[in-house]
Order: sequence, then C-alpha cells, then structure tokens
Amino acid sequence: MKDQLIHIDLEVEGMTCANCALGITRFLEQKGLKEVYVNFATNEVRFATDTDTVQMKDVIQGIEGLGYTVIQSDIQKTSGRDKTERKLIFSALFTIPLLLAMFLPFPLLHNPYFQLAICLPVYILGFLHFGKSALSSLKTGVPNMDVLIFIGSTAAFVYSLTGTLLQLGHDYQFYETAATIITLVLLGNVIEHRSVQRTTTAIRELQQLQPEKARRIFFDLMGDGKTTEEVLVSELQKNDLVQVNDGDKIPLDGIIKEGTAEIDESMITGESIPVVKSLRDTVIGGTIVTGGQLTIEVTHTHSNGFLQNIIQLVKDAQMKKPSVQRLADKIAAWFVPAVVSIALLTFLLSWLAFDITLGHSILRAIAVLVIACPCAMGLATPTAVMVGLGRSVKKGILIKGAVTMEELARTEVLVFDKTGTLTDGKFQIRKTDVAPGYESVLPALVASLEQYSSHPLAQSLVAYFNGISEETVNITDVKETKGVGISGNWEGRKVMMGNKSIVADTDLQPADVYVTVDGAWVGSVWLSDTIKPEAADAISYFRRQGITTILLSGDTEEKCRSVAERLRITTTHSGKRPDEKLEIVRQLSAQQKVTMVGDGINDSPALAAASIGVSMSTASKAAIQSAQVVLLDGDLEKLKRAHQLSKMTLATIKQNLFWAFFYNVIAIPIAAAGLLNPMIAALSMAFSDVVVIGNSLRLRTRKIR
Repeated sequence: MKDQLIHIDLEVEGMTCANCALGITRFLEQKGLKEVYVNFATNEVRFATDTDTVQMKDVIQGIEGLGYTVIQSDIQKTSGRDKTERKLIFSALFTIPLLLAMFLPFPLLHNPYFQLAICLPVYILGFLHFGKSALSSLKTGVPNMDVLIFIGSTAAFVYSLTGTLLQLGHDYQFYETAATIITLVLLGNVIEHRSVQRTTTAIRELQQLQPEKARRIFFDLMGDGKTTEEVLVSELQKNDLVQVNDGDKIPLDGIIKEGTAEIDESMITGESIPVVKSLRDTVIGGTIVTGGQLTIEVTHTHSNGFLQNIIQLVKDAQMKKPSVQRLADKIAAWFVPAVVSIALLTFLLSWLAFDITLGHSILRAIAVLVIACPCAMGLATPTAVMVGLGRSVKKGILIKGAVTMEELARTEVLVFDKTGTLTDGKFQIRKTDVAPGYESVLPALVASLEQYSSHPLAQSLVAYFNGISEETVNITDVKETKGVGISGNWEGRKVMMGNKSIVADTDLQPADVYVTVDGAWVGSVWLSDTIKPEAADAISYFRRQGITTILLSGDTEEKCRSVAERLRITTTHSGKRPDEKLEIVRQLSAQQKVTMVGDGINDSPALAAASIGVSMSTASKAAIQSAQVVLLDGDLEKLKRAHQLSKMTLATIKQNLFWAFFYNVIAIPIAAAGLLNPMIAALSMAFSDVVVIGNSLRLRTRKIR
C-alpha cells in the first residue's frame, strides 16, 4: 500500500550536541521523510518512509556528506570509537610539551618555532576533526558546538602563527591554548561517550537475554526417532519444535508440547522466584529454565516476539520528549549563533572600549567560545530517561517515554478497575443454580464457551467447570461483546453467558453470571474474589500523595462497595459498561490529570481516554500495546514504584537542565570578563557534560521508598 510507512533505524556516529541532531533532522525532513527522530546521545536516527520514494543510498550519503558516519557493522562501530581515542592520545602527546613550557625554564620549550612545530600536528587534526563537522552544520543552517571549538582553536593558532612569523615576541604565543582546547574537547568526547554507554545498559541487557542458538527438533523419517540440530535463533520459524534443557534460555516465545520445568521469568516480572510450567503453558523467549526439560513449539519469530516488542517499546519510549526538554531544544537551536555574537562583542569591547591588548582581547573571546556548552542541554533528558526506563524495565515496569513519566508524576486522580486490578482475578465459585434438564450439560457448556475469552473471570470458570464436566460439547461461531458477555452456536442453538442484560426474566435471583440457551435462562453462577495483598499499601501510598482514588467497575454495587470500604476508596462507580467507563474517565480528564488502571482488555477505551493508561495484564502483546504503562505481572506495588521512579526521573531532568542553563549563564560572563584562561574554560566545558550524565546515573542506585 502506498500510504503504509516503514520505519528505518540507523546508527550515526560523530554527533556531539543537540544542534548536530537538529541538523540531521532538518536534512531528513527536507528529503520528505516523516516521523524523524535523532538522538545524539545514543547515536540513533529513525524515520518513516514509503519505500517507493526513498533511496537508502542517498540518505546515507547525505548524512555522511554532513560530516557524520553511518555505522553499518559492529567492526565499523568499534573502529569509530577507537579512532577518537587514538586522536586524543596523538594530540595529548604533542600538547603536554606545550603545557610544560608554562612551568619549566628550558629554552627549547619556549622557542616559538619549536612550539609551532609541535602545535601544528594537533591543529591539523583539530582542523580536520572539528572543521568538517562545523562546516557541515553550517550547511544545514544549524551551527553546532564544533563551530565554537573550531573558531576558538583557529583564532588562537592564527594569532600565534602571525606573532611567530612577524617575530612579535612572547605576548603573541598561545600555541598551548590552541592545542589544549582541541585535546580537552577530544577528552570530553571520549568521556561523554563512555558515560552515555552506561545509561543505555537496559537495552543492551535486554538484547543479550535472547540466546544466539537453539536446538531445533526434526524427525527422522527413515528412522524411528527424533534428533536435534543446533541452529541460529534467527533461523527458527513459527511452529518449529525446539528442545530446552535445564539451565538453557528459552530461544523464542512458544507453547510447551512436552515436559514440566521451573522457569525464571524475572526479566519479565522482576520477581526472582521461578514459576512451574507444563503442557500447553506459554513461555517467553529469554526466560531461563532452572529445572527440568521442555519441548517447545515456536509461536513467534525472532523479529516479533515478546522480548523484541519490549526492546522496541523501550527504544520508542526514548523518542518522546517532555515539555521541559522541548524548551531546551528551542534554546539549543539559537545557542551557537548567540555565543559567537557574545564572543565577538567581548572582543570588540575589550579591545576598543576597555583598551585591553589585542592578544588578551582575543583570549577573552576564545574563552567565551570554548566554555559554552550546548551539549549539556541536549543530554539532560535522554540520559535521565534512559536510566529511568532501564531501571523500570528491570523491575517489571514498562513506561513508554519521558512524556508518560511526566504525566504519571503529576497524576491528580487515580481510577482503578476492580477485577484483576485491585482483586487477584482468581474467582471462587460460591454456588450455582441450574434449570431442570441442564444439570449434566451446563458445566461443559460453560467450560467450552469461556475458553475463548481472555478475561480473568473466564479463566476461573473454565478451571472450575472443566473439573466437574462429564460431557463434551462443541461450540462454534464464538463472539464476545465487551461489558456484556460471550455467545456461540451449540448444535444450532445460541448459547450465551454474561451479565443480567442477557436474560429477560426479571424475577431471577441476582447472580454474577447467567447462562441462556436461545434466550431462555438455564443457569446462574455466584462468585467471590479476593483483594490483592499489596493493594491496601498501594492505595494508602497514593492517598498520602494527595491523589484521589476512584473505583470504576462493571461489577455489582455490593461487591464494589465491599472492596472500596476495605481499601478506603471514597468514590465508587459500579455496574458500568465500557462505554460508560469511557464517559466517566473523559469527564474526569477534562478537569484533572487522570491515570486509569485496568486489565488492558475490557478497559481499553477508558485507558485510551485517560492522561495515562496503566495495564495490569500479564505479559501479553495486547496488554503491552493498550497502555502507556504496563505492569508485567499485575503487581500494584510496581504501580507505586512506577510513580516514585517517574517523580525521581522528572526531578533529575529538571536538575540536569538547571545545571546546563546555570553553567552557561554563569560561565559565559565570567569568561567574557577575562577571569578564565581559555584552557581552563575548555576543561570546564569538557566536564560539564559529565556532571549531567553523572547526575542521571544516580537514578540507577537511588532508593525507591
């Protein structure tokens, strides 16, 4: 289809600040590409395109024409990093003698021609390294940080070269300044790159969870048994059978065909206690068999399994910027031109108005150029978000982006569904009532029909009635109506299960579930459910935070009131259909920031209408797609942690941005006043990013109360 977009991911090295990312963004948008996202901190470039209108070769050549490198192999990635480190070592070897001249009296070190000789290799390296990037950024109309470094180092070198050639004396020698600026900025780039790597460990760890190889089973048609062959996981296809032994990682999502085993699912749930799984149970790729042996039928391939979906959602989450970062991006767009203007004004005022010597006026302007740091503003949000998201994933919490964190941290109203959310969804059958003539067939009808529903209530009914069923029935043409019930065809008759709306007899005793055949009542079921053990503590926490808690359920008033009273929830809405839930959430959202917590299936309309939707469903693809926050094992304690982590991450972003703005607002005037040597200014700039990254890394170990 022409209007169907394909998303392309590239890894691009060479970006040093937010303006680099902005320049690539502008280039890709001019090529007609859509949904462009560029993250200079992680080297990620993503865009959507119609394959009929884009040539990837042109895109890659265009990006590289701007002075960046598109990484197409791990070898190329490694060589790119090593190249920057080699440049740093090379420049440092020549810069150290220049710095020693400031402290040692050896005549050779002070000879201007000797200084020129050892500064020249460093300057040429810097000219090529920073000059190419600076020129490319000017082509895009978005000058980057390398423009400042290039102008500053060039000004110091040209001034010194002029003084040497004209023999103007020691006051015209600033070779150490030119070399030191280049060396320290390269040092900052290396440190920044290594530090940012520490913030992206979550995705790398998730990618490493999936094994590279698996034991595929195939049957020997000429022999009597089956054999296994070791293959790459990427080669496995749907319906392939694989053997997983004790201690192995499960290669892909699948269904158990043979065996029983204990499986460590901590990567999904955050809980380290293994779960026992056996015939027909589903398993997830990347989880570990800690005891037993299994034969598994593959249900999802390498590209669309649960783990791959999680990895992609974490990547998607990093793309979304909160309002505070969008402001920073706007400032970064005009940051470099503003700094160049301030540096030029500093030079003119120093030389012409304050009668400062030409050399020292230039040094002041250079200090302004090299101390300014737009990188810190660009790193403020992505580094904090990557650490926050990484920590949440390890705890079994999937938060879809910084915008979600921002909204969750500012929640004013928390709306809970009941079944499967506040209660454990494991219902007990209190009693049943059956119409005469249906005593033996009713259990089979209920079990056969409800097996097609994913609702927690249906799972309990199937488990109970399968245990007492003595007959077998065949149900076809099954249809589920959310908020009403489920129906099917049984030997030409319509059998239906649901709430009271499906029965015409108003004299029936109120029950939880009714069964009808061709519209006539044939049975009723009464249920009881239990409140999750962690629910009371979670509700108490949100109440202490000043957040209003509301119970919104399709269950009976009696059951809702009982749960609300035990959890001290003040507002209750019972007996609500999905459309009624949607309307209530819309009304609340019109006035306050609302977070809706539901099972991700029946409550999907209300989840979509709320500021933040939280799914309590366990590890299903539908649940993951239905909400902005997914608690992968339905533990309400994780909802509390998600709220706390969101507040901590948002606070960290604000701290980072405050530092970035504060640093530049204070440092630039100090440099303009001549109170900073350009070399000290370059050192300050190089390490200003480290402060931001270090503050973000604190999120990895900060205690969640």
